[in-house]
Amino acid sequence: MVLEKIKQENDIKNLEKEELPVLAEEIRQFLIEKISVSGGHLASNLGVVELTMALHLAFSLPEDKIVWDVGHQSYTHKILTGRRAGFDELRKYGGMSGFPKRKESDCDCFDTGHSSTSISAGLGYALARQIKGEDYKVVSVIGDGALTGGMAYEALNNASRIRSNFIIVLNDNNMSISENVGGLSKHLSNLRTAESYQVVKTGIANSLSQIPVYGEQIVDRIRKTKSGIKQLFVPGMLFENMGILYLGPVDGHNINGMVKVLKEASRLQGPVLVHVITQKGRGYAPAERHPARFHGTEPFDIETGLPLKKRTKASYTDIFSTVMRKMGDRNDKVVAVTAAMADGTGLKRFRNMFPERFFDVGIAEEHAVTFAAGLAAAGLRPVVAVYSSFLQRAFDQVLHDVCIQNLPVVFAIDRAGLVGSDGETHQGIFDISYLSCIPNMTIMAPKNKWELSDMVKFGVKFPSPVAIRYPRGEAYDGLKEFREPIVYGKSEMLYEESEICLFALGSMVKVAKTVREQLKEEGHQVTLVNARFAKPLDEELLIKMAEKHKLLVTLEENVIDGGFGEHVTEFLSRQKKKISIINIAIPDDYVEHGNVNILRKEVGIDEESVRNRIIEEYTSVKDTPAM
Repeated sequence: MVLEKIKQENDIKNLEKEELPVLAEEIRQFLIEKISVSGGHLASNLGVVELTMALHLAFSLPEDKIVWDVGHQSYTHKILTGRRAGFDELRKYGGMSGFPKRKESDCDCFDTGHSSTSISAGLGYALARQIKGEDYKVVSVIGDGALTGGMAYEALNNASRIRSNFIIVLNDNNMSISENVGGLSKHLSNLRTAESYQVVKTGIANSLSQIPVYGEQIVDRIRKTKSGIKQLFVPGMLFENMGILYLGPVDGHNINGMVKVLKEASRLQGPVLVHVITQKGRGYAPAERHPARFHGTEPFDIETGLPLKKRTKASYTDIFSTVMRKMGDRNDKVVAVTAAMADGTGLKRFRNMFPERFFDVGIAEEHAVTFAAGLAAAGLRPVVAVYSSFLQRAFDQVLHDVCIQNLPVVFAIDRAGLVGSDGETHQGIFDISYLSCIPNMTIMAPKNKWELSDMVKFGVKFPSPVAIRYPRGEAYDGLKEFREPIVYGKSEMLYEESEICLFALGSMVKVAKTVREQLKEEGHQVTLVNARFAKPLDEELLIKMAEKHKLLVTLEENVIDGGFGEHVTEFLSRQKKKISIINIAIPDDYVEHGNVNILRKEVGIDEESVRNRIIEEYTSVKDTPAM
């Protein structure tokens, strides 16, 4: 096997030219076999095998720097830098990350995970190199989907001013997670379907040169115009107009052709964009047919492409999808907004049934939120469906454009809490903290699938901003006998006793129910409250619980700093209620990748850890009279 010859970075340079296509196919087969077992990002990685090989042939790592946008497409890069053995533990707790990690290898120069960041980071490297008088190459790899994000344009605008070499590789596969949308997608489509620029330029120049007397003068005059022949023959030339030299389009599966263009780009001064055309999912028929489904996949059968594990229960995303379709039927003012995540957030059915009321704005969370604010100001009821960790990117817009004006925008926050294998950049463990500090914001979290449905319906009718956070995975179907109507700012009493009060929010209600049953078996009297609202707090009930119990335990799947529990503790302190309080929450830290159950235990929010903390605390306070 040619793949066996790759032990460390730059080993690829020792291969014969005829071995390179063999290596590409072996890498593809290796990725299919490994990801079919572990799960992971398949389609994007299959699409960039030759591109990654060309980058490693044209540049020398770790001296030269390759910055991967998002980074989920870096699997071939990891193989070529000696990490092939790590794929047995890919995305597992303590194993190799599915994204670039500086602590994992010197060849990973920048940690990534979110979209549209690579040009900014690469430009930082390029200017630092210039200031320090160093000599290495910097390449930022960005996809056409990521290029729909506003941050990429801010970086392009800034990059146009650099005078030293800086290479931007545009990996154009016409896909982000879902199919790309918007003006940039159309622009790139025009470039893809145009004849090769280099061929056109050469042909036109040669033809003009044949004109007697004036031919060479015409060619020279055109070369000296601001935009040159490119402006005449390639539509738009967005990048050239921004002051960035454009090379391409280039066949992203032609290794030798890409190496030649990349080396040419590395000799030029200033910013250069190399436009590379690739096919997402290349080499594996199911991924070629369904690139969105194989963007991030669970373990699957290689022969059929079908998941090995069949879901028997609906996920929270499925429940949201169903209720949105129903709300679309019942209220023609309900509109849905997503940032390139129609499938991931469950809006596909809404899009199919109400296409005129569905808006995919591309990978542009900031724009999505302010766009939704405009819809709300004009009298509609927008629902912004977004992952918790991606909403972080639009914090200012939530505060400034939605909440200051107190506009009725619903934020359906999927993947709230621990999400598992994608790691630090994707764990949705900060949203309560960053949203609860904003005036006019209401934050809710459902205990089970029925309550999620009720909360979405409540949110659509509510006259102010509402955030509804719910976790990834199967929707909890327990406690279905408890379904009190949603009342603003009011919790739901599930079991009322004395001694210990469990005040649980969202996904932690399920944990609290199990812990309560364990404590009851040990002879304790335990109250269980479904908090429902992280903001506003049910202050009346909290005062009552503090007066009746010796120990109050808050439970949430969010970091402790700025979270639900801290707000409860601060409120009761102001009320001078001297009850003992435990805040069960995730420590103020970043949580790495791994199985969610393992991570829950690691951060101390699993049933056993919660029960042990309660017993330890209650032993010291049980003889203290309640206040």
